[in-house]
This record gives sequence, C-alpha cells and structure tokens, in this order.
Amino acid sequence: MSAPRETVLPLSSAEKIATYQLLPPNGLAIEVAQATHRINLINTWGPTTIFPGARVLEIGCGQGNCTAVLAEAVGPQGHVDAFDPAPPDYGSPFTLAQAQAHISQSEIGKRVSWHRSKPLHEPRGRHDPAGEVEEAGWDVAVLTHCIWYFKRPEELNELLSYLANGIKTGGKLCIAEYALRATEMAAVPHLLAALARGTLEAHRESNENIQNLVSPGEIKEAAMKCRWKLDSEALLVPGKGLMDGQWETGSVVTERFGWQMEESPSSDDDERNRQSHMRVESVLRSARAAVLAAVEAIGGIKETRTMDVWTGVFSVDPNYTDSSGPGEQ
Repeated sequence: MSAPRETVLPLSSAEKIATYQLLPPNGLAIEVAQATHRINLINTWGPTTIFPGARVLEIGCGQGNCTAVLAEAVGPQGHVDAFDPAPPDYGSPFTLAQAQAHISQSEIGKRVSWHRSKPLHEPRGRHDPAGEVEEAGWDVAVLTHCIWYFKRPEELNELLSYLANGIKTGGKLCIAEYALRATEMAAVPHLLAALARGTLEAHRESNENIQNLVSPGEIKEAAMKCRWKLDSEALLVPGKGLMDGQWETGSVVTERFGWQMEESPSSDDDERNRQSHMRVESVLRSARAAVLAAVEAIGGIKETRTMDVWTGVFSVDPNYTDSSGPGEQ
C-alpha cells in the first residue's frame, strides 16, 4: 500500500482562506469553493514546490483567489509578488483594487505585493511593499487560470522565456488551465461555451474572460520551446461548488452573446471578407445552439459544472538546445 501523498495545505483551511476575500452577502460558500479548488492545485504541485518561506511570482492574480492560498501556504517568512495588468476598476461585484486592498488588510497582507503590470516590465526579483528589489529570482512562478486572458498567442512565449531567466536555479513553473475536457456530463456545456466564446473573441476586440483559447498540449509545446521541461502533470475534476463553468456558460446562452456576434467587425466593401464574416456568424450561431442543447440535456443552467482542469509543473531544462532554424524563435 503506497503512502499518502504529502499536502501543502489541508482542505479544511479553505474556509479560513475564504474570509481573506471581500465577500458579498451570502458569498462565503462561493469563495470556499474557489479556495478549495486552488488548494487542490497546490497540493498537486506538492510541498517541495510550494513550501514555507518560498518566494512566489504569480501571474494574472486578478482579485487574489489564488494569491490568498499561496500566501497562506508560504507562511510569514514567504512572499508572493502578484502581477496583473488589468485596470484597478476591472471586475464585479468588486473591483481588483477593492478586492486586493481587502486582502492587504488581512493577516496575510504583509506577505503579498501587488503589481498592476506585467513582470516583463519589472526588474527580476522579489519586491517588498515599498517596491525595492530584495533579491534576484523567485523560487516558483505560478500561472493559474490566466493564460486564456492573453490577447495575443505570442504573449505566452514572451512570458515563458522571461520566466526561464527569472526563476532561481532549481526553481519551478506551475501552470493550471482548463483542460478542454469534460469528465462529468454536466461540464459539457462549459466546454462548448468556452469554444464558442473563444471563437467570437478571435474575431473582435473586447475585455471578455476568454481572449485566446490554448490547449494543454499547446501550453506544453510553448514551454518546451522556451527552455522548460515538464516534470509532472495531472487532470483535476473540479467540485460542484466551483461556479466558473456556470458563469461562462451563462454568458453564452444569453441574448447578449447574439448581439455580440452581430457587432463583430466585418468589411462590407470586400466580398471575400463579407462572405468570411457570414460563415463565422453561422459557426457562432451553431456553437451557441450546441451550448443551449447541452444545457437542456443536463436539466438547466444551474446544473452546469466546471470542466476538467489540467495542471503541470516545469523546471528549466539544463540540456536545452535551440533547434529553431535561421530567423525562427
């Protein structure tokens, strides 16, 4: 009989961590589910990756759901540099500025430094609250449910290349993103909704949650081209309480999605572009119809679950050689 796997945090700590968040009325259960999901992620990464005293670089921290879990895990001697370029008034029902300020006032507040920028635009290293660089390099970089927000596919490559030089020797890169796979039938609507939303956003400019759909396979391929090697990977099936699948599906089944399809840019003066736009609209209408049918099949939108999540742990490959040809990256 194999020994039980060591954990970073017990699942029982989710309720405490949820209280670090700025909560709407009756919002504790939602935040407990968010914290539980992220505890499951860091437990998959393991205590040799996320450990007391670790210095963590978090990309795409948003309102701090994962930030709070990481700060709890690294303890008073650890630190989290949390980066997100979104404007301070982004987000609902609370803005990024409000949510982050609330965490800063909690017992883990001193363990977190917030940065409204991309790490590519900052000196490498841990930052104290005054903005001074204390020491070059982080022990681990974390990207949790943020890659789909990147507006350009090249952003991932740029970031991964930067991180390969910004992490301490022996450091790790931890990534978690939706797997584009549904173990549970009730998660099929979320999977279809993500594909529909990703198709729409590929043809217009917006601030929607999904900007650029990237599969786990594409993430791994990009990482390996940027000097990273995969140490381990896993698939997680989120619990019923994680509402992200329901929220994303809800954004596609509404009439607003239809209006957004009609608002996507077209070039009426170019017949080829006009025909292409009409084909895209047809695909989007069919994609939305598939989401509606999937929702009906499971008994309604409130039964929708969140699709599977893929996670991988990487380290810099000491044997990496650039095999690209002339002019390639």
